[in-house]
Amino acid sequence: MSLLVVGLSHRSAPVSVLERASLNADAQLKLLQDTVAAEPAAEAAVLATCNRIELYADVDKFHAGVAELSTLLAQHSGVGLEELTPHLYVHYEDRAVHHLFSVACGLDSMVVGEGQILGQIKDSLARAQDLHSAGRLLNDLFQQALRVGKRAHHETGIDRAGQSLVTFGLEQLSAGADVQKWARGKKALVIGAGSMSSLAAATLARSGVAEIVVANRTFERAERLAQILSEGDDTDVVARAVPMDAVPGELTRADVAVSCTGATGLVLTADAVAAAVEGRTGAPAGATTVGVREADERRTAETPLPNAGAAADDNCPLDLSSVPSGFSVMGEAAVAGMDAATLEQHGAWAAGGTAVDRPRETGRPGPEADAELIGALAATATRVGRIPERRRPEPVAEVPRPEPVLFLLDLAMPRDVDAAVHRLAGVRLVDIESLADASADAPMAADVDMVRRIVADEVAAFGAAQRAAHITPTVVALRSMAADVVAGEIARLEGRLPGLDDKHRAEITQTVKRVVDKLLHAPTVRVKQLAAEPGGAGYADALRTLFDLDQETVASVSRAENSTTEKNRGPA
Repeated sequence: MSLLVVGLSHRSAPVSVLERASLNADAQLKLLQDTVAAEPAAEAAVLATCNRIELYADVDKFHAGVAELSTLLAQHSGVGLEELTPHLYVHYEDRAVHHLFSVACGLDSMVVGEGQILGQIKDSLARAQDLHSAGRLLNDLFQQALRVGKRAHHETGIDRAGQSLVTFGLEQLSAGADVQKWARGKKALVIGAGSMSSLAAATLARSGVAEIVVANRTFERAERLAQILSEGDDTDVVARAVPMDAVPGELTRADVAVSCTGATGLVLTADAVAAAVEGRTGAPAGATTVGVREADERRTAETPLPNAGAAADDNCPLDLSSVPSGFSVMGEAAVAGMDAATLEQHGAWAAGGTAVDRPRETGRPGPEADAELIGALAATATRVGRIPERRRPEPVAEVPRPEPVLFLLDLAMPRDVDAAVHRLAGVRLVDIESLADASADAPMAADVDMVRRIVADEVAAFGAAQRAAHITPTVVALRSMAADVVAGEIARLEGRLPGLDDKHRAEITQTVKRVVDKLLHAPTVRVKQLAAEPGGAGYADALRTLFDLDQETVASVSRAENSTTEKNRGPA
């Protein structure tokens, strides 16, 4: 087994990089095709979710495989290799198995314990199977990952350690309030009709919203989702479908909107959201934080400086164009680096006199003049005191944000909703980035430790099974060779004893086969046990060498087994 995974996730890369590196369905298919066409890879599968992009492959060379898979990820994501590389992680063989099993159990999810990842792993396997890029190794790996994930959810309380991304997002929107009470009676807009949007719509329906409007570029898919919601037995929500161009109007009516599309650009701009809030409340949705800060700076700039021998900067002898931005010309920084003549003029002006009207000397004064003038300026500064810098605002109290009238949950990657919406008054936006921040400090339940033990046990069992399976073709080839030897010897016996009757011939044949089987039984059973242990891969080579087995015969057995697996494949 030479399993390699190269990828990036919310744990290794900022949301901005994940957003740019996200792969749509077509890009994933092309990546799979190019990976199996590459020299080091024999099998490939892509696991792409809203917060991870991982490429799994069966490779024959580790270093060449890492280089090839990293390059392919960069090419198909559109993010340069130099920029992408610092955020990539690499797992190999047992560590790669451990990583996927942990992902399947929800241990590596943004919200620990969420179960949606199982559906995404199942889709990833189905996609690889459809393209015939998943052979025996990846079929076994992904199907076992699905079983491990189901076992973790069934045998432990990992579900209590976290929720689905949708549920967690709604909890963040409700600001800690009970989601059922918060959602009851609200009108919801769901943008998109894919798996995540469908999950969001179903969760909102169960939470008690009164109405759900589904918008999608393919109107038929929006209609189908709305019909499923309306016909659900466990809710009485009213659901209807609208085309995408109806979103601005529906946003004005909605209390909460969830967006998760595959769009490469923004679905909801800050202007569109601001217009929706204004249409709902009649008041503009200004950018509260930025507006307050700018107003403070304007007020500070208009406030005259306190009197300190000179009330303003009028008639100051300094060249204002050379003064660093942000400092008063009467402050310390303004006079740094000035020549002695200018310092003398400034000292006289700051002390309350008039500017010294004297021509500047073309040559620099000597050290004595410099020292005298600087000393005079220091004495003036001591007497007058430091003048406050004009553009530094006084601390002001935080202006409280108004209660939101529109709640937005953006679960798309790349994002559907402009991040500038965070600054709009009357709007609460929860997106992938804020979910990552909120979940970073979530408490870890004791069940997580139980799941980790399950993962460790399953990784060991999977590795043993793969190593044992690796030697099976050699054992089969050995028994096939033994059967050929028996058949050859019986044929030669018949040539020497042509008068041998059928009864005696059959008895002799069975006796020879029993002898061969007994001789081979203990070695083949023992070699399978040894091969299942770590480092046991060399036993297959030893068996082939000791019995002089033809490598092509062993390979043909492997191909036959893989063909049988291909016919009987199917997700768990």
